This record gives sequence, structure tokens and C-alpha cells, in this order.
Amino acid sequence: MTVRVGFFPHNNSLFVLRHRGILERRLPGVEWVDLRTLPAKPPVDPKTALPTLHSDWLFEPGGYDFIGTGFTPPVTGLAHGRDLVYVGISGPRVENGRLVVKPESPVRSVADLRGRRVGIAHGSWQTTLLLFALERAGLSWSDIEPVDTSVHDGPSAFRSGDLDAWVGAYPALAAVEQEGPVRTLIDTEGLFSHPSLWFTRRDFAENHRDELTEIVRSLQESDAWITADPREAARYFAEDAGTTSPSDLDRWEHALRGRPFGLNPVTEEFLAEQHHAAELLAANGLLPRSVDPRSAVLPWLNDLLTPHVAR
Repeated sequence: MTVRVGFFPHNNSLFVLRHRGILERRLPGVEWVDLRTLPAKPPVDPKTALPTLHSDWLFEPGGYDFIGTGFTPPVTGLAHGRDLVYVGISGPRVENGRLVVKPESPVRSVADLRGRRVGIAHGSWQTTLLLFALERAGLSWSDIEPVDTSVHDGPSAFRSGDLDAWVGAYPALAAVEQEGPVRTLIDTEGLFSHPSLWFTRRDFAENHRDELTEIVRSLQESDAWITADPREAARYFAEDAGTTSPSDLDRWEHALRGRPFGLNPVTEEFLAEQHHAAELLAANGLLPRSVDPRSAVLPWLNDLLTPHVAR
């Protein structure tokens, strides 16, 4: 059978695996689906909704059977009735990014963001980070003006002053930092764990256990290589962006060295964070309803990822 695996640079593990040939040796029928080539979905208003791209393509023709993303997409999919299940999570990625302002900004705390323009890659972990930060400051989503930015236009919008604050992530944040200092408004650490995570359809997990096991084992093998040689792994990302200059390789290597690799079992702590995020997103009008993510856990997958069976 053909197994379709989605990939894009933002999930570093799957992006490297796509280039290593490891999964092809385990699953000769694998087909890779570059998310950047899929038809675009209509944009959503970041004030009132979340994009459903990643979970939609699990269930639509021409999509994929397996995907890895950041924190927010599976919650979004579950709230829209998608019958997906978690496969595994990474360790905390608290060094991956944070909410920043310019050094001279009058914004001194998250509470000062009321009425301000804040740039985020909407629908990603950045939406959750900002919402958690607002909750801590006693604000709601309607108190700010969220601006949907990509990794390409976010830095330029921040530099130009079009944004009052920005959730920056490496390596884009490193490029901004090289041009001048930024001031951290709130760190990811202490706010939420911000792991990478992987998920699939429930029917695929139940009916193709062997294939899913091979995907997990291939990711573990590839992630071990990234940890051992982040400089070479950085080349895949730099080449994809069209440059292999030493400075670009340095930025990607720095980003990869700051991220945890390897798939771990889904924990109760992670599920509690997901549940809290779902409740906040629903309460702020970004999701049609809240959901309990514990319904999306299959015990056998957690068993697969425990140390005594991982290989």
C-alpha cells in the first residue's frame, strides 16, 4: 500500500527524514507530500477563527496519512470534529522562540499590549503562546489586534514598526537579533512546554499499525542523526531556502541545537496543556467548542514509545 507522509520545514524531524532515505528502506511504498504544494485554503480572520489546514489534509483526497506540527493544530482539528489521534511528542522546545518587542518600545509588559498589533504565525504554537500570555496578564484575545505573519514577512514587519510585538522563532529571530537587540516581553519557558507533536487519523492508526510503527522508528533514527550532526542537518534547510552561506548555516545549526529531538509518549501534563489551550481558544471565540484531548490517545502508541520497546 501507499502511505502518504506530509512534511514541511517547520517540523524539522519530518523535513530531515524526507531527505535521509530512512523511511523508504522501511516502507518502499511511502509517498511524501510537501505541504507547501497543497492548494491554499481561504484565509481566516485571526480575530475570530483558526486555520484548519493541517488536520483538513488528513481527511481529504490528495492529502496525507501522517503529519507533524506544533502545539495548536491537533486541538483545532479535534474541535472541528476530526477523528485524529496523537502519535508522540517531543521534549519541551522552550528555546525555540518568544514574544519580543523593540528595546525602545513603550510596551513594558504583556498587559501593555491592549489595543496593540501583535504578529504571530496564526494557528501555530504562536497563537497558544500569545493566548496563554494574555490570560496571565488578565487580557483576552479581543483586547489585542492579532496579525497573521509568516516566517518571511514577520521579521520585516517587526523591523519596520508595523508590529508592536512579535512572537519570533529561530532561525528568523536570530536574523533579527543580528541586526540589533530585542527585548523579551515573555519567554516560552514557564508559560507552556511547546513540544513538537505528530498525529494521524484514528482509522489509519488502527488499521495500519505496522506502517505507523515503521514511521515512528524511522523518525527516531533520523532524529538521532540530527542530534549527532546538526551542522549537516542544517544544510537541508539552508539549501531549501536557496542559500548555503556560512551565516545561514550558522543560524540553522543554532536553531537545531536548541531543539529536542526524538518522539516521546504523550503525557498527562501535555494533555492538560492541550485541554487548557482548547478551553481558552473556545472561550475567546477561536474554536467552535472545547474538546478533551484525552479522547485522542491510543495506549498502544504510548507503549511503542516507551524506552523498553523503542529501537
